[in-house]
This record gives sequence, C-alpha cells and structure tokens, in this order.
Amino acid sequence: MSKGKKVTNEDINKLVEKYDALKKDEKLDLSADQDLSIAIMNLISIEEHLFFSGGKTGNSKYYELLDEVREMRKGLLKKIIKEYDGEVWCISKHLLAASYRLMEYGTKCLGRGKKKEAEEVFEKAYNLYSLFWALNMGVIKLEDVKSV
Repeated sequence: MSKGKKVTNEDINKLVEKYDALKKDEKLDLSADQDLSIAIMNLISIEEHLFFSGGKTGNSKYYELLDEVREMRKGLLKKIIKEYDGEVWCISKHLLAASYRLMEYGTKCLGRGKKKEAEEVFEKAYNLYSLFWALNMGVIKLEDVKSV
C-alpha cells in the first residue's frame, strides 16, 4: 500500500495472506490475542457508555468507573501492542473502536432489514480490524496507515 492509495479488499486479502504465512512460518497462534482484541473493543465501548451516563446523570461515579475500565483496557492493550512508536498506540485503539462501532451499526442495519448497507458496513469494520492487526504485526508501516 503506497502513500495516497486507497485501501481495497485486495489489499486486505493480501494482509490476511501475509498473516497466515507468518502464522505457518513462525508458529504464531493469534486466536487468544484476537479474543483479547474483541474484549478490548468491548472495554472501549464500556468507557463510552460510562462517559455518556456520567454526562446525562451528572453522577461522577460513572467517571470513576470509566477511569477503572480505562486502566484495565490500557493494560490489556499492552499485551497485544508490544512495540509502538509515536501514534501507533492511539491509532490502534481508534482502529479497534471504529471497527466495533461499525459492527454495532451493521447489526442495527440488519435488524432494520437493510442487508446491503449492513454488508457494506461490516466490510469496512473488517478492513479496520485487519489494519489493526497488520499495523501491530509489522505487516504494514505507520506511514502507510497515515496515508490511508
């Protein structure tokens, strides 16, 4: 993926193929880390809900809980993001958060009978999730993500 180039499904498929090759060559099994990444997505969502609950109710206890959940999320994210430079940490968190929100939106589209829109949104969610792994496995470099 060169600078200025839009990420395509073909690019994502190539990333998945590179991951599969790494898995075979280095005996990597990321299924546990993938489970952990989904848990982190949910923790990010809990942080968002606690923020909005605190704002809506004026109850500062929600913000205290938010801080506890945030610390837990940060500790767990360190288990996946072993080496990061500059904005990789923040970009990674936002890739997971956006992927999760798009999955949620796609599910709501399905519930409204908007199957085509749901599939388009799910594809975007999957692409963001794949970019998270590609970035954190060193398959792509930060400068490539910035151009995306």
